[in-house]
Amino acid sequence: MPEQSAARRTVLKGAALAGAGVALTACSTETNSGYGSPAVPTAPVELGDAADVPVGGARLYRENKLLVSCPAEGQYKAFSAQCTHAGCVLDKIEDGEGNCPCHRSRFDVTTGKVIQGPATDPLPAVPVKAVGGKLIAG
Repeated sequence: MPEQSAARRTVLKGAALAGAGVALTACSTETNSGYGSPAVPTAPVELGDAADVPVGGARLYRENKLLVSCPAEGQYKAFSAQCTHAGCVLDKIEDGEGNCPCHRSRFDVTTGKVIQGPATDPLPAVPVKAVGGKLIAG
């Protein structure tokens, strides 16, 4: 009888693990990472003073999950600051590159393109404009 109980436990453990694998597979998507799409604003978001983004530089708005660059005076480009690999929010900008702290993907802050993987998809662009000296994204 103890031998039957051990065999039954083994079968039940195997069934539980197989069920967990099916559940995890069902959660994946068609992106390169299985993560899904980065967050982008669904309504306009005021980010603050346009002057806070230096000409020729960029600024990270982590709380809004946005990255804004200013390639020339009065011109702004915005991207989701959520990594396309696993969904982590970029943590810093160095040498014109946004850094993902989770797996070290790096993105060009003026184009959103991947400079270093494991991410393979660029950061999605987000509309941005300066209105009355304030940046509005979304």
